[in-house]
Amino acid sequence: MIVVHHLNNSRSQRVLWLLEELGIEYEIKCYERDTETMLAPESLLNVHPLGKSPVITDADLTIAESGAIIEYVVERYGNGSLVPAQGTPEHLLYRYWLHYAEGSAMPPLVMRLIFNNFGIGDSKAMDGFIAPQIKLHFDYIEGELSKSTWFAGEEFTAADIQMSFPLEIFAGVPEQVENRPKIKEFVDRIHGRPAYKRTLDRGGRYDVSF
Repeated sequence: MIVVHHLNNSRSQRVLWLLEELGIEYEIKCYERDTETMLAPESLLNVHPLGKSPVITDADLTIAESGAIIEYVVERYGNGSLVPAQGTPEHLLYRYWLHYAEGSAMPPLVMRLIFNNFGIGDSKAMDGFIAPQIKLHFDYIEGELSKSTWFAGEEFTAADIQMSFPLEIFAGVPEQVENRPKIKEFVDRIHGRPAYKRTLDRGGRYDVSF
């Protein structure tokens, strides 16, 4: 059985949600962030050398990284669910957004978190690079969501689960979505899914607004 090593307020929430969407049985081992540093506890180093979440164990396998976990789970246990058919335009979009979430959308958000939370007063970097990059990426996302209901077309896929984390962070600042209604609609839509709600029941408190 899959064991999700789940850190509160982290990307591992997506893994729980994926498993709920697929109806797969799993166990949760919970970890709490340090209340001062907000870092993961050292006990996660016993699971994976980087000591970060998400990470899952499945029999003798240990798998880290959100995208790799999602691909493993849907390929081994999904029976074709949540993935568009191979060779279709939707499948190309699916793979694109699966990698875009962490490769492109998250870096400027993480940089903003570091600057804001660690008191780095370099306004030149924030105003000249970080803020414009966030605007660039989320204007782009807004435009892409105006073309279809979900990121890979009209059907919900695991790419939407992967993209949820950066969009929830972005939508956590209300003024950022005032003029981006498609992003707000996406976040509202995923929050209404029964599997998402079950994830909150099982995974505990979840707040990624920063």
